[in-house]
Amino acid sequence: MRVLLTGGAGYIGSHVALVLLERGDDVIVLDDFSNSSPEALRRVEKLTGKTVQVVEADLADRAAADAALADLEFDAVVHFAGLKAVGESVAQPSRYYRTNLNSTLNLLDIMRDKDVRKLVFSSSATVYGTPAAGVERLDETQPVGCGVTNPYGWTKAMIEQIITDVQRSWPELEAVLLRYFNPVGAHPSGEIGEDPSGIPNNLMPFVAQVAVGRREKLAVFGDQYPTADGTGVRDYIHVMDLAEGHVAALHHLQPGVEAYNLGSGEGYSVLEVVKAYTDASGKQIPYEIVAPRAGDLATLVADPAKANERLDWRTTRSLDDACRDSWTWQSQNPNGFAGA
Repeated sequence: MRVLLTGGAGYIGSHVALVLLERGDDVIVLDDFSNSSPEALRRVEKLTGKTVQVVEADLADRAAADAALADLEFDAVVHFAGLKAVGESVAQPSRYYRTNLNSTLNLLDIMRDKDVRKLVFSSSATVYGTPAAGVERLDETQPVGCGVTNPYGWTKAMIEQIITDVQRSWPELEAVLLRYFNPVGAHPSGEIGEDPSGIPNNLMPFVAQVAVGRREKLAVFGDQYPTADGTGVRDYIHVMDLAEGHVAALHHLQPGVEAYNLGSGEGYSVLEVVKAYTDASGKQIPYEIVAPRAGDLATLVADPAKANERLDWRTTRSLDDACRDSWTWQSQNPNGFAGA
């Protein structure tokens, strides 16, 4: 299969590219490198001994997207392209709506023009918003768009609706919406991993940067939640398990739109992650408790049963594996790809 990865040089996209190449698929990456590095793809090529076709363009710019993809042939698309920082989306909502929605609208038009009918969309558990009282394990029957707390989450929910509406008018379209929980870890080689721009938005890369000496300490947002140690509990999924979930989705596409949670089904608190990372790295992780953030939930864990059954996929890597692989990446690349 010849697969186009939009935004494929990013954290998750680069790991998906690696898994696809290892399985014998051809990979084309379309990326504008505004929040990623070409070095990630060079390392994917090094690890696999195979070539990635790279096209540099902004998918949100219709003319640029048309020009970039006009002469390319591909059988399927995995759509990662878009902006993804929750806090930034609150500060710059119009930029997030414009970029994320236009990228998707342009892609769907181009796919239809080319009669490319296979699509896997990189969605997010943020589409569930604030779950109903008492719901801690989320399955795909939970309502989407109820109490979404930020523009990033709204763009994901809106894109899911756009894809669903387009499929109704184009019944041959085969689409899967993958709702990620908390991707963590790195390829075990340490060659590719998460390299956030600026201050990390997610827990594990922040912990990693504290461990490697780039940041002084971790801020833990609240310790009075109704959890075992008072800190928030989340479902952390190793990025390699996540990448394999995309490949499973590609091979189970059929006409229509289906949503799947990709998570481990296990919850870990902030302090449990800190301890696991300390054990993996041998480094102390200084932290301070600060006020909880508005909108943060005590517990949010995936119910991945649907993906387990229908995609024949399940996670095989633990939190300890994710911490070990993250530390291998961070210790070998203390300044990320910028240090290459």
